[in-house]
Amino acid sequence: MIKRVSALAIQALKEALCNIYWYKSDLRSFLQNCITDTSSITSANWDNYKRQIVSDTVDKLCSDQDKYLGDLRRLFHEVSEMKSFRHLEELEDGEIKAERARQSVAELKRIVEVHDEVAREQEDIEKRRKVEAERLRKNQAVREKLEEIKNKFMVLLSSTQPHKRGFELEIILYDLFQLFDLDPKASFRNIGEQIDGAFSLEGTDYLFEAKWQQEPCAIQDLDSFSGKIKRRLDNTLGLFLSINGFSPDAIRAHSTGRPVLILMTGADLMAVLEERIDFVSLLLRKRRHAAQTGNILLQIHEIIT
Repeated sequence: MIKRVSALAIQALKEALCNIYWYKSDLRSFLQNCITDTSSITSANWDNYKRQIVSDTVDKLCSDQDKYLGDLRRLFHEVSEMKSFRHLEELEDGEIKAERARQSVAELKRIVEVHDEVAREQEDIEKRRKVEAERLRKNQAVREKLEEIKNKFMVLLSSTQPHKRGFELEIILYDLFQLFDLDPKASFRNIGEQIDGAFSLEGTDYLFEAKWQQEPCAIQDLDSFSGKIKRRLDNTLGLFLSINGFSPDAIRAHSTGRPVLILMTGADLMAVLEERIDFVSLLLRKRRHAAQTGNILLQIHEIIT
């Protein structure tokens, strides 16, 4: 079971508890056998309606997940693994009651399994981030190269020559991809301040595009890049770097359906250059967030607290 229970899982648990026991006495007995800290049970008003009792009891456990995590895990496990509903079948309209309970338990089990898989993936990414951060601290050669790349980028921040800035940014990004073993493809093509290229990460090919302009990138910028990606094979994704960010309309428009690109800003790039996160971990977190939520821009402050 995941460490932090989602609102969706909590609601599914409440619904299942309301359905698997018809009598409050049976529900109370079940909860007492599952929950070691019975204060959440005794504090509920058992003269109230069953749905309110369930809501109050579960909310009490969720109010301090650090304290009640063991009880929550046990409760989720016991309910989601419940298979027999004979006690309901013996009641009036028992088949209907049992089927409702069976469906709510199946839905809870599905949600728990999905969240457990997501949690494992997030933990793997977090472990990788920590390992890579430690590797950077110990690998002096990598740190020196990263510092060199950062210094070049800082010089560009004060540049007033767009064409030169675009060319220098091309070199910086190629060096960054190469530093993190992302196999950058050939050379980037420079048109004004637009840098195009490609790289590979964990068996997935990425097209890359970058813009450095005063205004945030608009919908038409993402439309054009998205079209290039969709003309490639299905396992191709896109990474779009806009130093000065993206318009809210552009993000919303491309965060629907199946996302084919993820977005990166100048703040993300600075976090990598300042060793607050390694580049690979940043990309994996952004890709996972887009896959889970559809939102193609995960801000760096949402990753690093």
